[in-house]
Amino acid sequence: MKPLSDIIIIDLTHMLSGPYAGMVLADMGARTIKVEPPKNGELTRALLANDPKNSLNGMGAYFLTLNRNKESVCIDLKLQEGKQLFYDLVKKADVVISNFSPGVTKRLNIHYDDLSKINPSIVTCTITGFGETGPEFNRPAFDMVAQGYGGGMTITGQPEMPPTRAGIPIGDLGGGMFAAIGILGALNARTSTGKGQHVEISMQDCQISLLNYMATMYFLSGEIPGPIGNSHFVHVPYNTFPTKDRWIIIAVIKDDAWLRFLEVVQIPEFEEKKYHTQPYRLAEKDFIEEKLSVKLKTNTCDHWLDLLTEARVPCAPVNDFKHALEDNQALARNMIVDVQHPEGGSIKMPGNPIKMSGTPAEDFAPPPLLGQNTNMVLNELLGLDQEEINKLRNDGIIG
Repeated sequence: MKPLSDIIIIDLTHMLSGPYAGMVLADMGARTIKVEPPKNGELTRALLANDPKNSLNGMGAYFLTLNRNKESVCIDLKLQEGKQLFYDLVKKADVVISNFSPGVTKRLNIHYDDLSKINPSIVTCTITGFGETGPEFNRPAFDMVAQGYGGGMTITGQPEMPPTRAGIPIGDLGGGMFAAIGILGALNARTSTGKGQHVEISMQDCQISLLNYMATMYFLSGEIPGPIGNSHFVHVPYNTFPTKDRWIIIAVIKDDAWLRFLEVVQIPEFEEKKYHTQPYRLAEKDFIEEKLSVKLKTNTCDHWLDLLTEARVPCAPVNDFKHALEDNQALARNMIVDVQHPEGGSIKMPGNPIKMSGTPAEDFAPPPLLGQNTNMVLNELLGLDQEEINKLRNDGIIG
């Protein structure tokens, strides 16, 4: 049993932000039904599909990952009969999620205003670059556009270097995460009101939210921050440092951690009492980091990690993908899982980070082939028999 096993979601999403939101909810057990256009399906199906290094049985890494635990139904929403079939599914659903460009859901008559007349308890969610209101809501948006407008790129990277986006597509993924949170909030509100509502997610809004305390600091000081690499504006040493092989992170925040740190690195210059308190360490940050870099290069990352961990000094390796995805702690928490392909074979991918004590079940169904579940969904949810389904298919309404 999974926590959302009583929820039915209609997933109209494509590319990354929307499918990621649907994946998060599907991993928690929501029956998530992708409604796709016949013939080619949603756009992500084609991404990397023919790349021999990044696909399995003609299904690319994007689609394999983002659409596990989902079902696929092909309906042509451009046809009135297809639209009516979609409306019939909405009557049975709890959530409809989409990430079309602003205005598309209203133009297609599948916005909350339309669907709530059919099903007053429906929760709808749209993810767009800039929302559905405001003077600039029509700006085109992709991940880096959202990151650029959100301000985070200007504090990422090294000083005197060009602005740098986050390596993880946080513009898209942030929108997907907040969408999942918003949908869960709306479903909870429905338990007391009996009514659904519309959840509107702007990727720019999400990036502004993630600025968090740093935005508050700007409002307090009036100072526009710039990039400081991996270092910290208060704590020293707090940075990435080269060792004999890999890079290591050392994060000394409290003064007592500094004293334990001294026992490990044994750099005579650091023994001066003035360095025992944070203000003096910050004042001589460059000197401390330079001396420390020289010392750490004398041995391996694992050597220093063992000593620092034993001394209870916060530290970490800077893992590449191989090291991160083979980490014992991640493996023990089922964060690397095998997901089957519907036509055979399997692929490893990240698991579900949401661990729940009362409903701990974790399993991952294969991503669907295009239209794989059309017959089953139309029969189970709408009660259509095989003859009716065949007619819809012959008329080109379903695929």
